[in-house]
Amino acid sequence: MKYQEAKEKFIEAWGTLGSSWGINRTMAQIHALLLIHPKALTADEIMEELKISRGNANMSIRALVDWGIVTKRSKIGERKEYFGAKKDIWELARQVSRERQRREISPILSVLEEVRNVEEGSQENLKEFKEVTTNIMSFTQQVDGMLNKFVSSDQNWFYKSVLRLTK
Repeated sequence: MKYQEAKEKFIEAWGTLGSSWGINRTMAQIHALLLIHPKALTADEIMEELKISRGNANMSIRALVDWGIVTKRSKIGERKEYFGAKKDIWELARQVSRERQRREISPILSVLEEVRNVEEGSQENLKEFKEVTTNIMSFTQQVDGMLNKFVSSDQNWFYKSVLRLTK
């Protein structure tokens, strides 16, 4: 397989994977391009490479910077901004986990905490509501705890822990 074909295949696959992470396809494709490119790229270079609009490129790049997985750089004497991806895949997974935790886990835990003391309603409805929300809260707290351990762990500890689980 030639480099161009492999690059396109990787970018497309990473775009699909990004959707599973809660990142839209274009964001993930930009991230893939920046991951495999040896140097930082401008928004114009990204637009040209992926054949996307300026608005889509700018919005997606800004979101990737907000997620903390792409960095913005400038070069002395140039007005253009350059963007590069952090290449450490372990740190990438931890950062995505942190963001997912902040954007998804924390808000639902807040809502569950807020609604747990519901009192008015039929006994049947209250019983079912409390049972379901308590189960969801318990599960979500366990997921939150696992994510906290993963985010704060180092690579060796994590692999050793997984290996212990598989034995």
